[in-house]
Formats: sequence, structure tokens, C-alpha cells
Amino acid sequence: LWTPIRNMSFPRYGHTASVLTNGKVLVAGGASTAGFQNSAELYDPSTGLWTITDSMNARRYWHTASILTNGKVLVTGGSGTSNYQQTAELYDPSTGYWNNTGSMNYGRWHHTASLLTNGQVLVTGGYGTSGIWQTAELYDPSTGVWTVTSNMSTGREWHTASTLNNGKVLVTGGLSSSAYLRTAELYDSSVGLWITTGNMTNGRYYHTASLLNNGKVLVAGGTGPSSYMASAELYDPSTGAWTVTGSMSTGRQDHTASTLMNGQVLVVGGVSGVYSRSSELYG
Repeated sequence: LWTPIRNMSFPRYGHTASVLTNGKVLVAGGASTAGFQNSAELYDPSTGLWTITDSMNARRYWHTASILTNGKVLVTGGSGTSNYQQTAELYDPSTGYWNNTGSMNYGRWHHTASLLTNGQVLVTGGYGTSGIWQTAELYDPSTGVWTVTSNMSTGREWHTASTLNNGKVLVTGGLSSSAYLRTAELYDSSVGLWITTGNMTNGRYYHTASLLNNGKVLVAGGTGPSSYMASAELYDPSTGAWTVTGSMSTGRQDHTASTLMNGQVLVVGGVSGVYSRSSELYG
């Protein structure tokens, strides 16, 4: 069953939500009819209450938010205060304040950010001043500095990135300047290089990718050869191959997918011709 809870202080979309180490949820940025947001608020599951916290230094939506190993939250890029922002900032749950950190080398939105096993954050692709980026860069929390790493083989936005159990990062699909991509590639942080891997069965963007308890990755939905795809497929890191699995009951894009403690994947909402409130479980 779904249980309604109190509303946030501000309506928003294109925002981020991060589960902090103290169990609270930090919601930051986004956009609404009032424009681009820099506001942030905290949800406390123990009380069911939302509390306003310090605002970000920049207004932004379609940014990323990553929980670092030190418990701070790294927010990168997005659009808002300026298009294709290079800026990044850190939220410290112990103080409730935001502080600027080093800016990325490339301003971008519609990108991904992945926490690596060495504690660094890998940012890939997205859209910027030169169109769709192939570029990737690494953030080092110990120095606050960004370092350019090798480019992906293909520029892409609205793709997914998943850190696998072997430490590599799997990037799938997305949109290029001319196609819905079915390609996938792996970033090996030990050598700083990208390696191509098996192609998905279907090109797609606006999809989700979920790391399962068995180490495989479930890709579901999105837009590709047809809008609001219901199809899903599994990536096996041990073989580099994709296998078609059962389709969702409802085709959707721009949804969310969460791997639950019992190993199932909860898919919620998205767009299916109309804004969807449906949800379903895989596994």
C-alpha cells in the first residue's frame, strides 16, 4: 500500500533526492512554475516531517547528486542560474550548509555521476555548449579537483551509469545527435579507459538501470524505436551479453527504479502518454 505523507515545502521536478547516512532524505533544486530552484529540504522518516535546510549557491535542475564516502553530498552541473553549469557544490549534513567545490571542466546537464570504489566520482556525457558530450571527468573529494579522463566512444545524454560489483562502470544507451543508442561501454577506473561491451537489444533513452543482487543489471523502459517502451533486458558482467527478460505491464519513460532489500525492483511512475501513477515489481 502507498501512504500519503506531508507535502514538500516547494513543488519541483528535475530535482535530486539523496538518502543521507543519518537516514534523512535531502531533496535539492529542480524547477517549477516559479522557475529554477536552489532550495533544499530534508525529510525525516522518523517524524514524517519536511524541514527546510540551507539553499544551494546555484539554481539548478537536471543536475546530479552523489553521496560521498565521507557522507557529504556532491551536486554537479544542471541548468538554471546559467545554461550547462560547470559548478559543483557540497552539502554537509553535520552542519546543514552548502559550500562550493571545484568546477567541472565541462558544463553539462542530462549527465550521470557515479561513485567509484576508490571514493572518486565519475561524471559522463550530457549536453553542453558543444552539444552532446563524449567527455568524462573525475572528482577527487580529498582535493576538490576535477580531472579529465578518457572520452567515451560515443557522445550521449539521458543515458544511465551503474557501478558494478567488479568496480567498473556500465554506461548504457542514451541519445546521440542522430540516434537512440543501443551501445554500452565500461569504464575501468584502474586504467582510466573505456571498453566497449555487448549492445543492448533495443536502443533507448530516458530508461532506468538497476544493479541486482546477483550482479546483473536490469534495464527497463525508456524511449527508442517506439515511445514509452515496456521492454526490459539484463546485462551479465561475466559474459558482456544482454538477454531479453519479461516486459513491464506498462510502457514508460522518465520513471524511477529502485532495488529493494528483498532483491526485487520497484518501478514507479514516468510518462506513458500521460503522467503515470502506476507502479510494478520485477523479480
